[in-house]
Amino acid sequence: MGLILSLIGIVATVWLGFTGRLGLYIHPRYTVFTLIMALLAGVIAVIAFTVVPGKDDEHGHDDAPPPTRRGRVLRRGKTAGLVAIVVVAMFALLVLPPSTLSAATAQERTVNAAAPAPNSSSIDSILTGADTSTFTVKDWSLYLRMGASDDFLASHPAEVVGFVSADPDDPQNVFYVTRFTITCCAVDATPIGLAVYLPGWSDRYHEGDWVSVNGSIVANPSSSSAEPFAIAPSQVSPVAEPPEPYVY
Repeated sequence: MGLILSLIGIVATVWLGFTGRLGLYIHPRYTVFTLIMALLAGVIAVIAFTVVPGKDDEHGHDDAPPPTRRGRVLRRGKTAGLVAIVVVAMFALLVLPPSTLSAATAQERTVNAAAPAPNSSSIDSILTGADTSTFTVKDWSLYLRMGASDDFLASHPAEVVGFVSADPDDPQNVFYVTRFTITCCAVDATPIGLAVYLPGWSDRYHEGDWVSVNGSIVANPSSSSAEPFAIAPSQVSPVAEPPEPYVY
């Protein structure tokens, strides 16, 4: 039964890899390695099936007493339980579609809790000539904490995509446009976001909605939010979840 469960996990891993959905669970740099190891494990599992002894090959139990009725019931119960585990595992891994980490997870893990500490030195010279239209939520969050100047921010509006999660300090006026960043796998995923100052935002958007936000990054007008900067949006538009929902 253990070999069957292993094969289910191996098949599910390979299926996720070849359908491009394994990135919802691990960092893309580990995809090839994971698929190679899964295929090797599959070969080992098949070999194991051929060497597991059958009932006729087992020895040393000729003198064992026949199982009692209670023992047979317990054995059948264990077998039924293992079969149920196999069915549930197969359904979960092969039938249910994998999904992106949610806004609820972002709230549980605290947006920007793992962000680098602010840096007082400006990095404008490093950013000179950079194409800010390609900046993700993670890029902007990093550069803000590294000391991008007001002049740089005034001349470089942000255009980012992420899902909505409320700022717990001022949920009526501020939300985060949020993405998860992954170092190794979904277990270590951390939410990172840019604050958006938009009073009454919850009348139009719900937590977990994916949006595209355009606007200038300014000193956060909210007196309650802990975020020093926020996007003053010129446009907020609903969008579909991108094929690659995480940033790396």
